[in-house]
Amino acid sequence: MKRLFKLAAACSAFAFTVPAAAQDIAITGATVATGDGSAPIENATVLVRGGKVVAAGTGVTVPAGMETIDGAGKWVTPGIFAAVTDIGVFDVSGVSNSNDAGASNSRFSAALDISQAINPASEHISVSRAGGVTRATVAHAPGDSIFAGQGATIDLGVDPDPITQARSFQMVVLGERGARIAGGGRTASNLELRNAMAEAKAYVAGDWEGEDALLTRPDVQSLVPVISGKQKLYVHAERASDIRKVIALKQEFAKLDLVLLGASEGWLVANALAASGIPVLADPLDDLPSSFEQLAATQSNIGRMTEAGVKVAIGGVGAFEQPRNLTQYAGNLVALRKVPRASGLTWGQAFASITSIPAEISGLGGKAGILRAGAMGDVVIWDGDPLELSSNPTRVFIDGVEQPLSNHQTRLRDRYRDLDESNLPKAYDW
Repeated sequence: MKRLFKLAAACSAFAFTVPAAAQDIAITGATVATGDGSAPIENATVLVRGGKVVAAGTGVTVPAGMETIDGAGKWVTPGIFAAVTDIGVFDVSGVSNSNDAGASNSRFSAALDISQAINPASEHISVSRAGGVTRATVAHAPGDSIFAGQGATIDLGVDPDPITQARSFQMVVLGERGARIAGGGRTASNLELRNAMAEAKAYVAGDWEGEDALLTRPDVQSLVPVISGKQKLYVHAERASDIRKVIALKQEFAKLDLVLLGASEGWLVANALAASGIPVLADPLDDLPSSFEQLAATQSNIGRMTEAGVKVAIGGVGAFEQPRNLTQYAGNLVALRKVPRASGLTWGQAFASITSIPAEISGLGGKAGILRAGAMGDVVIWDGDPLELSSNPTRVFIDGVEQPLSNHQTRLRDRYRDLDESNLPKAYDW
């Protein structure tokens, strides 16, 4: 029996380390949503060749000899892009030895690099992939510093290298949580942030003195690309007054490439946000005052910011352990348009908020979350409207490679879907 286990493990490891070749495929006669914010297209065709999208829409000619998939009755979309998740960095969140989502006892903060901890064999990745999620950004949770460290952009393919871009953004936490971490008040967190920026500037100028600095050398070095605008800075803030401070930060440090995270009260300062050009990753479920910094929370938040011209995507604060639910959240925003005096999104806008817009905010604009010539071949075939709860992916491609949809949950489902006791695992002998 041990030999069988070793052989199975060896075969599994070999399959995992040999990447599959990208497939050249044509999906015809489907309802196609390109992810660009427009309405779905009936009876359309999607071509993928060499791991890239070649064409998507009507009037597309299928090259002779290309593998063709009949999309009649199906929907075809780009893969879902999950913004700011913690998938792939823990097995069981409550078991500290398996959880790399944070490092609260570390001497370092801004220098922490989440790409070093991502496990491509994580069940959270395989479950999300089965839900149509093909790419994601992964972030650390903050520990003893307002800086949570450097996040990564990943793909959810079955291969040993999930990293699309390591150190793609830095994250800092303001508001109530940042205040608690920094010493109990917003004055402390704002001063800590500005001191860090000043130390990074001094380091670039050659004036940084480590023995008198608050940051470690690796941390201050990690902030150099932030102050130069080469690395995005994700700032978590919920209250309207805190959001105004983020806007002022952009005016004070003009090169910062800022992304606002959370923004429960963003609708109150939507015009100022739109004028600043700062994009937002917002939680679509913030509709009640769960804290003092969210007293004005409303589910119309995303719709109202979008109406004001803010670039908004659905994103979490390390809380989206189930990114496959993003389609449900987007569907809620479509349904919200039917509620009197509420502000929701059109179908196209809602779908873009979980595909092309988070991809663009994350630095992959035009490359991911969209079906257009030259984009990554991340394609999902659904058995119905992806924003309907009853719909599920039937086939998923990442970079043109078809992915398995099985995972621990589906295997348990298949084992226990009937009452045949021969399927039960062996129990203890009494």
